[in-house]
Amino acid sequence: MFKKFKKVLKKYDPEREAQLREQIEREGGIEKKDMPAMIFSAYLTFMPIVIGLLLVFALVAWLFVR
Repeated sequence: MFKKFKKVLKKYDPEREAQLREQIEREGGIEKKDMPAMIFSAYLTFMPIVIGLLLVFALVAWLFVR
């Protein structure tokens, strides 16, 4: 059943990570405000989903209590 996922998932490779870090540094590195921007964009991406799920749970609970 999980054979399909084993093909997709790759094992952690420290050498590959080092190569990627070197490539990022060669291309200019990460700027000072990149991390807060990435966190904010993740927040904007996931919060509507989380709010929607909470609303669904609240609606289901309201239907059972009513």
